[in-house]
Amino acid sequence: MALLTYSRVAIAQDNVPHDTTITTEGDSAAMALADSSAAYTMGDSAFADGEEAAATAQAEAGLHKELKTRFIEGSAGFMSLVALALVLGLAFCIERIIYLTLSEINAKKFMEDVDAKVEAGDVDGAKELCRSTRGPVASICYQGLTRISESMDNIERSIVSYGSVQAANLEKGCSWITLFISMAPSLGFLGTVIGMVMAFDQIRLAGDINTTIVAAGMKVALITTIFGIIVALVLQVFYNYILSKIEHLTSQMEESSITLLDTIMRYKLSRNGE
Repeated sequence: MALLTYSRVAIAQDNVPHDTTITTEGDSAAMALADSSAAYTMGDSAFADGEEAAATAQAEAGLHKELKTRFIEGSAGFMSLVALALVLGLAFCIERIIYLTLSEINAKKFMEDVDAKVEAGDVDGAKELCRSTRGPVASICYQGLTRISESMDNIERSIVSYGSVQAANLEKGCSWITLFISMAPSLGFLGTVIGMVMAFDQIRLAGDINTTIVAAGMKVALITTIFGIIVALVLQVFYNYILSKIEHLTSQMEESSITLLDTIMRYKLSRNGE
């Protein structure tokens, strides 16, 4: 009996390490499979990202190539004129946008500072503040403060006159932008007409109405028109943005002029009271 019991214990002890080894090997295999699945997933993600980047680059290259091809097909002479109108129009637009952006200030806070200095009797300090501040609002205020010792009618006329000068400076160059806006589609239509004339000349020389000849001439004509209209639309968007900034600055100038006249009036009344 003792021998039988010892044999059962020995068999149980022999079985325990064997089961543990099997379990450990199974866990290792599962971990290896999970690692391989994760690596495969990461590989798929990297491959997808690479395909997306390649597709984006190919699309950009295709768009550039397509524009270049259409530009060449649309008669280099007229397409060059349309491109020149675009470049010059954008140059004027960018110059105006930079000038108007630099002319914008916080007009309300600026007028509060000027009003505080004038009410304190520091007219020279208010003038210095106007000189050190950019923009048409500060220039108009400086023009009014330089005539603070004159009558209110003279001060008002001076502010109105100088405000007209500043408004003209804001609109400088806008006439050129409108010129290029109207010129671009006109050049496109001119290319259309010339393309049609070329098509009819080719028909006359061929002595027969050939769809290939007509299609070639019509294609050149329509491409020049399309590019001309696109240039006009692009410039029109910039022009409307410029007009909105000019209107904003003009409104600031008018409000600041009224505030300045009120400030000068209070200053004169306080001086007369003393």
